[in-house]
Amino acid sequence: MEWETVIGLEVHAQLLTKTKIFSGAPTQFGAEPNTQACAIDLGMPGVLPVLNATAVNMAIKFGLAVGATIQKESIFARKNYFYPDLPKGYQISQFELPVVSGGHLDITLEDGVTKRVNLTRAHLEEDAGKSLHEDFNGSSGIDLNRAGTPLLEIVSEPEMRSAREAIAYVKTLHTLVRYLGICDGNMQEGSLRCDVNVSVRPLGQTKFGTRAELKNINSFRFIERAIHYEVERQISILESGGSIIQETRLYDPDKNETRSMRSKEEANDYRYFPDPDLLPLRITEEMILQVSAQLPELPQQKRERFIKDYELSDYDANLLVSNQDLANFFEATVKASHHQPKLAVNWISSELLGALNKASLDITESPVSAETLGKLVLRIADHTISGKIAKTIFEALWQQAGDVDEIIEKRGLKQVTDTSAIETLIDQVITANPTQTAEYRAGKDRLFGYFVGQVMKASGGKFNPDQVNVILKQKLQG
Repeated sequence: MEWETVIGLEVHAQLLTKTKIFSGAPTQFGAEPNTQACAIDLGMPGVLPVLNATAVNMAIKFGLAVGATIQKESIFARKNYFYPDLPKGYQISQFELPVVSGGHLDITLEDGVTKRVNLTRAHLEEDAGKSLHEDFNGSSGIDLNRAGTPLLEIVSEPEMRSAREAIAYVKTLHTLVRYLGICDGNMQEGSLRCDVNVSVRPLGQTKFGTRAELKNINSFRFIERAIHYEVERQISILESGGSIIQETRLYDPDKNETRSMRSKEEANDYRYFPDPDLLPLRITEEMILQVSAQLPELPQQKRERFIKDYELSDYDANLLVSNQDLANFFEATVKASHHQPKLAVNWISSELLGALNKASLDITESPVSAETLGKLVLRIADHTISGKIAKTIFEALWQQAGDVDEIIEKRGLKQVTDTSAIETLIDQVITANPTQTAEYRAGKDRLFGYFVGQVMKASGGKFNPDQVNVILKQKLQG
């Protein structure tokens, strides 16, 4: 039997506020355990939550960016369940009336096909604390620093049909929240976490199968591996005559398997009801207009501009736009190169990103600045140096050996454009290769590359390649 995979995602984006969603406690990552939890976060008797206005504005900003409806009135509810890292015994979230309804994300797959994934909702809620199971001699510790940290939970429709579509969706969402400045997207620190709902059904069937929820996955690679494992597990059970249990499962990356955590609860298990300590959230048209005016250029808009203004390919535009810092680096390089976008993107995508990857550095940590790379590109474009010599200079720039022009002068790397010098060396190469010369003149055109290589090698890469090609062709044609 052929099976179809059905995937829906719930992504929790930690909002970039300085304080928590209902208290003034800080949200800085990496603090000592339980040093960033105040009386409100700890659920002490008599305390009252106060909603963080910045978190609301960030939710509105996201809703506008995905073409969603911003609810003029929404409410916060208490989601009741017991867990050691939830001091109050309930989580403040949104249920029936979320702040953002609908919307969509357009994702681009590896083969260039664009697919639209619709969103169900995005709602505000507080994070829980964290249970620590190491270094406690068989016991568990509780760190409540995260308790009350503002989250935007973004829920998709179950419209993805493969792991690669799910990864494309999460990457697109990751890029968007970083462009908007509402989340740093640091998955290692838990700033972006994903719950993956996976089910399978016979191909052609419209009814959904029973789903399993894979909880709190925090890397693209783990999301992909978890989906592959879970799909195989469910198909194996069904083809053996069994049935899938609706449950929450944990993905273990070390063993590359999912295992059961608990049976999947329904909404009524949580006994949702409006939080009596919080008034309904009312959003005015004026608030929406103010946030709308603050929207940056979105990834898709930037991609279209790069293709139009810089004449980039779809591949290059997608590569640059996938990282806002990389896109900014590219534009600064183009400016410094006196508008050489194609040369700039070639050097960024090959030499620079290759060196950064080898050194495990981010684009923001590059030893070669955009202005410096732009100047190197300019020297290639104005024929001061050849592309081959530029690679030698790039290595020196990476080692902080000086300015572009300074390195060219000190090392005598300026490209030779003296026609007579080029002609003299070409004559020497032709004379030294009589057999190849005769074969070329007899119609073996592919030997032209051999002669170019010999001339450039003899010149130490200092001859202008364009001049070499023209003069060499004239000489060989005799």
